[in-house]
Amino acid sequence: MSSLDALFAPRAIAVLGASATPGKLGAAMADSLASFPGPVMKVNSGQPHQDRGFFRTVGEAATAHGVTPDLVVSCIPAAVTADALREAAAVGARAALVCAGGFAEAGREGALHQQALAEVARDTGIRVLGPNTSGFLAPHRRLTASFVPGAPDLEPGPVAVVAASGGVNHALAFALAEAGVGLRLGVGLGNSLDVTEGDVLRHLAEDDGVRAVALHVETAADGRRLTEAVRRLTDRVPVVALVVGRSDIGDFARSHTGALATSWRVTRTALRQAGAVLVDDERDLVDAVTALSRVRLPANPRPGIGLVTAQAGPGLLLTDDLRSHGIQVPPLVERTVKELRELLPALTYLNNPVDTGRPSPVLTQVVERVSEDPGIDVTAVYGLLEPTAVDLPAALTAARTATPLVAVVGGPVEQARRTRRELGEAGIPCAATPASGSAMVRALVEDAAARTRREAVLTATAAPTLPPPGPVDEHTAKGVLADLGIRTPVRRVCADPAAAHAALDELGGPVVVKILDAEILHKTEVGGVQVGIRTHEELAEAIARMPASPALLVEQMAPAGPELIVGVRRDPVFGPVVALGAGGTAAEILGDVSLRLVPLSGIEAHAMLDELATRQMFLGARGATPVDRARLTHVLLALASLAADNSVAECEINPLRVLPDGDVVALDAVLIVRDPRDQGGSDDA
Repeated sequence: MSSLDALFAPRAIAVLGASATPGKLGAAMADSLASFPGPVMKVNSGQPHQDRGFFRTVGEAATAHGVTPDLVVSCIPAAVTADALREAAAVGARAALVCAGGFAEAGREGALHQQALAEVARDTGIRVLGPNTSGFLAPHRRLTASFVPGAPDLEPGPVAVVAASGGVNHALAFALAEAGVGLRLGVGLGNSLDVTEGDVLRHLAEDDGVRAVALHVETAADGRRLTEAVRRLTDRVPVVALVVGRSDIGDFARSHTGALATSWRVTRTALRQAGAVLVDDERDLVDAVTALSRVRLPANPRPGIGLVTAQAGPGLLLTDDLRSHGIQVPPLVERTVKELRELLPALTYLNNPVDTGRPSPVLTQVVERVSEDPGIDVTAVYGLLEPTAVDLPAALTAARTATPLVAVVGGPVEQARRTRRELGEAGIPCAATPASGSAMVRALVEDAAARTRREAVLTATAAPTLPPPGPVDEHTAKGVLADLGIRTPVRRVCADPAAAHAALDELGGPVVVKILDAEILHKTEVGGVQVGIRTHEELAEAIARMPASPALLVEQMAPAGPELIVGVRRDPVFGPVVALGAGGTAAEILGDVSLRLVPLSGIEAHAMLDELATRQMFLGARGATPVDRARLTHVLLALASLAADNSVAECEINPLRVLPDGDVVALDAVLIVRDPRDQGGSDDA
């Protein structure tokens, strides 16, 4: 039994502010709830009229109906909502939907109303959805707690929608209906005063009628609880997430790495790492959940896609879109090609995609042969409706395939819509365009790959002894990195210029000379780094140019090579985050950065480099030695283990240089240690 059953599966409902006046919110809500099979009590403290079914209080309504409402739907002004809900809770109501606005989104006075409402939820235990939301929909219960026109007509089905916005909730529900997919539960969270995304996802994890979940996120107040809820839910059903705020920069730590890790990126990273499939817009969201509500692949790091097209041009669009997203469209084995050659004319293309020339009666056999190829895990078919050539829906539903099917069907509007609905009812996801078909296939592939990553074993690294809280000088920071098995340059700490000259004699040139001051995190900005020093004369001139410092650091210079930035910081919502970016200005200007939350598995760490737009710089472009992936993965895992210690506020290696032998060396390091007693909320989640 879910803690939200009183909200989403009530036995009786009371509407606060119910009205008989058309156009009023309370009237629209009461009309929408008319199909609910249980009692719906109308409460209007200003105009009670028991003969017409309107009561002054929830208590009077409960006495008259002989039952206490589990759910109270509030359509009254913000200023009186808290008191009304406290009275309802005292009668026995266990959940409330607060539709009205005028709360925190409305400024200072509204924030006070929201605070009062939060106190009621805290004091009484009543669960509150909203405020400032257009409600929720549960068609299979004939429960339409929404004032939006048309919402009561939505059909039940297997997809749930959890949206930050009530408007988005309804927009997605109607878009799913247009796609021929019914709704299990659609929730608009509004201000999320009490009930959050994580709460609803945990409720859905106990609902066997849900086959896929569409998640719309604007902000995440409790990131770790959200990701845990997604992780728990994706063990059973797929979750597709659309995160709003691509241009949001947010508030970040002083470090360069922190400035790159925007809240939008971190939220997407967290959801993907928890097992969600990410999409970039609402159309892809609908396509993805449509496909995943009908088909779910076994866990697979990289499923292969077989393509069959009855028209070459659209088939090429589908193929190109899949490959541009890194989806594997492998060549067919010789046995498959031979079998296809016996079915199709000589002029057709037979090696994935398979072009049949036009729809033909052998389409069923062609699809079957492609699906049986050992490299194929999903078979996608494109075809225009040409009834005189072949009955396309009959051909596809008759196919006894070895893999799931995804169809893309074009043709006359109404006929194509009926065909897509018919195929969907047969368990075959069906799209209207190659772009939508690609979105469906990509969702299936990403969901399968996500569950493979989820199964990965976390790799632990022994944590080193940390210095006292506060900024740490570079030499000490590099000592911590060395204890983690991260390579650092040979170096000497020098108390004065004479010691620096002795270090030059010992190490030999060229060397780098740096000021050693824990309070100066970015030494180049103050002229605190001098490179390429070979002679004592050059060393003396370099020291003269540098600002005063408690000590100097003299290091052997590393050979030239491409550079990366690696770091960890504590996100205020999601906790410790590991970042990998290209060195120089690419990471900052291009946003070329890959992120992961801690804890981190070896598979996730290894994949981070592949997400960089500049990855070819580190994979052997133009004959250069590629980075040793194992060594880079070790660095990422080591920093992740360091971040797992709540005493570490942040750590950054900038740059991490790739050496001619492929190994990596930390040329600069920033480490900030905090008092473990001074921890942010996200660390305790």
